[in-house]
Amino acid sequence: MDLKTYLRDVPDFPKPGILFKDISPLLAEPKAMKHVIERMAQMVFEGQVDRIAAIESRGFLFGAPLAVHLGVGFTPIRKRGKLPWRTNRIEYALEYGTDVLEMHQDGVQAGHRVLLVDDLLATGGTMKAACELVEGVGGKVIGCAFVVEIRALGGRAKLQPRRIHSLVEA
Repeated sequence: MDLKTYLRDVPDFPKPGILFKDISPLLAEPKAMKHVIERMAQMVFEGQVDRIAAIESRGFLFGAPLAVHLGVGFTPIRKRGKLPWRTNRIEYALEYGTDVLEMHQDGVQAGHRVLLVDDLLATGGTMKAACELVEGVGGKVIGCAFVVEIRALGGRAKLQPRRIHSLVEA
């Protein structure tokens, strides 16, 4: 299945000069979604993952069904102030300023083998912070999985030496 046919380019969103990769057509097609989850499941070996962690909000769309498919737990990683219980947090640099990611303190245990999931890898800053958040509590990041990777933005380099898997290069 050619997943690129299920991506829509939206120029000048969210601001002029940005070419947004819209996954809405993929989400609307059950066969394409099933294909994505099955391909992501193939990225990990049987018994190699204890937990799926995904970054809000579009990462949840793939991370939660992948966790169900693999029969493992799911941990949401969210922006500051969105989780209702005690959290661990990490502040990270953006192009202009900083942001914060949080995860429930019991979301990942020391020794858990964690696959991190998001819809798109661009510059890699948010996923790098998510990896550091998981590793900071003793979790082992076994890889980072993406539906789409924009190689020209260099995000892969920020995530080394972790394993990076993407289904589509844009």
